[in-house]
Amino acid sequence: MTKVSMEVILKNIEEMPSWPVALQNVIRLTEDPQSDIKDLEREILKDQSLTTRVLKLSNSLHYGYPSKISTVSQAVILLGFNTIKNIVLASTVNTMYIKDLESYGLKKEDLWRQSQSGAIIARYLAKKIKYKKVEEAYIAGLLRDIGKVILDYHIKEDYQVILEKVEKENISFLQGEEAVLGFNHAEVGYRIATKWNLPEGLREAIAYHHRPQDALEYRELVSIVHVADAITMMLIENVGVEGLNYRFNSQALDNLGITEKALEEMIVEVSDLLVNEQREVF
Repeated sequence: MTKVSMEVILKNIEEMPSWPVALQNVIRLTEDPQSDIKDLEREILKDQSLTTRVLKLSNSLHYGYPSKISTVSQAVILLGFNTIKNIVLASTVNTMYIKDLESYGLKKEDLWRQSQSGAIIARYLAKKIKYKKVEEAYIAGLLRDIGKVILDYHIKEDYQVILEKVEKENISFLQGEEAVLGFNHAEVGYRIATKWNLPEGLREAIAYHHRPQDALEYRELVSIVHVADAITMMLIENVGVEGLNYRFNSQALDNLGITEKALEEMIVEVSDLLVNEQREVF
């Protein structure tokens, strides 16, 4: 058995490309109160595939616009800056997520669907509890398992050992990773988020989305992502080996002021929401 070290993982992360310039510029523009529609349109038009995706989404029946949207500026007006930012981010992450992750029992597109579902649910929860940065919750939900993309390549030889430990000792796959490797995919995700220079709140949400009790400054955001992750495991198919002995931390509900009864009602609402949003948007 070959046990990969964190040093090897860090070297691999260091060799990863930074986020595309187009993505960085779009995020910067959507967060700059001085930028306008023309600024954002000019940046999006530099990328043909991104332009196509924005127009496709804007013409979705989900938005019920009476006539066809044919320009990016119309799309920005219709969808708003935050939604445009999420489309660009999702498009970038999509290229990383749509692949087989053998070590996690995930086939092509499984991780993408799982991540997108978690993002949609996180945004829903943020709105429900009146969390101020709703779109931040969406992004945190989308990126929470980014560490799996890197770790999958390195743990193929250790996969069976981890899985046997999970089943034999009745522990979560996260705990199995720690027992065999000495670290887990959430820690690797944190390192990637640091490489990309993401805001500390997003880094913390990625690092502690399985253990909200360990959150430092951003406990509310981390708890949103944890609950969203747990609901995702309940509602969607093909969640891979991480669904084995999944550990839900009820403290996250306390952090968000959500009762168990309210959670049950939310799960019903979210189930319909996932069907609609994933079919019409992605």
